Amino acid sequence: MDDQASHNSFVRRAFAVLAIVVLAAVIYSLGRLLLLIFAAIVVAVILRAIARIFIRFGLPQGVSVTFAVITLFAILGSVSWIFGGLIVTQFTALVARIPDALEATQRALDGWGIDYDVRQASRDIGAQLSGLTTQAGSFALMSAGGALTNIILVLAGAVFFAAQPEVYRQGLVRIVPKNREQLTRETCDDIGRALGLWLRAQILSSIIVAVMVYIALAIIGVPSAAALAIIAGLLDFIPFIGPVIAGIPAVLVAFSVSPTIALWTLGVYVLIQQIQGNILQPIIQKRSVDLLPAVLLFAVVAAGILFGLLGVLLAAPLTVVGFVLVQRLYIEQVLHKEPKRPAGGAPSA
Repeated sequence: MDDQASHNSFVRRAFAVLAIVVLAAVIYSLGRLLLLIFAAIVVAVILRAIARIFIRFGLPQGVSVTFAVITLFAILGSVSWIFGGLIVTQFTALVARIPDALEATQRALDGWGIDYDVRQASRDIGAQLSGLTTQAGSFALMSAGGALTNIILVLAGAVFFAAQPEVYRQGLVRIVPKNREQLTRETCDDIGRALGLWLRAQILSSIIVAVMVYIALAIIGVPSAAALAIIAGLLDFIPFIGPVIAGIPAVLVAFSVSPTIALWTLGVYVLIQQIQGNILQPIIQKRSVDLLPAVLLFAVVAAGILFGLLGVLLAAPLTVVGFVLVQRLYIEQVLHKEPKRPAGGAPSA
């Protein structure tokens, strides 16, 4: 009898392990589709934050989300209309300066006696970026038609998620055991709160970084300061790696002016990176979840290896969600310890 029970227990465990392996394989195979769904959820969080303004005036959720979509596109359209010409001019000038910047950089390094081929390095980087684009292109993300299709898919999904979030949450609750329904609801609430807080703080951080870069580069006389500032602000969404990538074109362009300006530019980016890492980033973590820097860094690298460019772009919010899941499902349920909650979250009962 004991042998039979042991055999049944072994079979159940074997099937459980097999089910986990199959589930992991399915998730990996559909990884980019799941990332698009996650991107839609992130955009839905933004739409819900805007929609709450209209909900406070007593408007229904569906109408409020519609107004939120209109407001978001109105903001983007207004920014494009006001600054579009300047941005296009700045980026056109930036692209045109890159070859001269590479030549000036090479001359400066040769003059300093540094044996380094900048031209070959730029070709290697271009080849790596091309490979990254090809990898991501397996899901047609980087082709013009594919990119447009996926943007429409993400926006449409975001509108559906934002209009009726409770419907989708209840659908998720219904597929879990009854004794885990309350935990699932609380975990979903924590994820939504953490993503909302992270997005708000990260947007503020990106704006601050862009403004600081623009002011500093304009003062020291680096061309295309506005375009370089926009690049720095956008890449600030990618922890650690983004600011480093943003500094490369700035230093190259500065070399087209003079090596001294290039050194000043390098110093500016190092200083702003220190401000971002030691002041802005802790504020972001305090306002959302307390992520360890090393965990966030390797999460970005892992997401890039597994899912290419889209994984890198979504690495930070994915890590925020993973942190919440670990706290609620492992720290609290398995280890029976008090989990860390997003800012403003109520402690566990």
